[in-house]
Amino acid sequence: MRRVLLLVEYDGTGFAGLQRQRPGLRTVQGTLEEAIARLGGPPKAVAAGRTDRGVHALRMPFHADLPEAIPKERLPAALNRHLPEDLKVVGAEEVPPGFHARRDAKSRTYLYRLLVREAPVVLERNRVFWVRPPLDLEAIRAALPHLLGRHDFSGFAVREEREPLRTLLEARLEEAGEEVRLVFKGESFLRGQVRGMVGALVTLGRGRLSLEEFARILKGGRSPAWAPPQGLYFLEAEY
Repeated sequence: MRRVLLLVEYDGTGFAGLQRQRPGLRTVQGTLEEAIARLGGPPKAVAAGRTDRGVHALRMPFHADLPEAIPKERLPAALNRHLPEDLKVVGAEEVPPGFHARRDAKSRTYLYRLLVREAPVVLERNRVFWVRPPLDLEAIRAALPHLLGRHDFSGFAVREEREPLRTLLEARLEEAGEEVRLVFKGESFLRGQVRGMVGALVTLGRGRLSLEEFARILKGGRSPAWAPPQGLYFLEAEY
């Protein structure tokens, strides 16, 4: 056996989250581990991050141990034969035996997609958060610098954690026609943190939250809203 870093893309719509749960519940980790076992590896895959039900990923890193008989370049195709259409391995590379996908990650990047228009979303209803205009993007841009640095982000999380301090390295807004993309890069994130930040930013952009009220969330306040999961994507981790 040798340790391999797998990059996995998945549509989170049909999964009950990433982490393996009780038997019979369809999860990303459980589905990937079944495919690994079919190739003769121990059924254990460790991810760099965690995504909830309905959240997607473009390049989620997992480490796993797989037989040396299968060449590295053939691993994605070999695993994909045993994986469903909504979960595929898009890359693989050999790593040292002690490599750990979660503990060794230096940063993680998430994307949140908003579609700002009057008409409801049809084709991408499970891929974006539909927001009716107007949405003040300049107000949102003005709020983003408040998030940078090391803060107690528990006001944006869905539950309390023993260590709520996190470091956000980058926060930016990109426009692409009707689509607004919010990108967040950090060392790590609390559960629900990105959705809590986006929910507060959208509330601010709708004029229902002031910049001062937004900033106070980092000082013991609470996000007024959590954005739905379908607009959230795990983009990548850096090592």
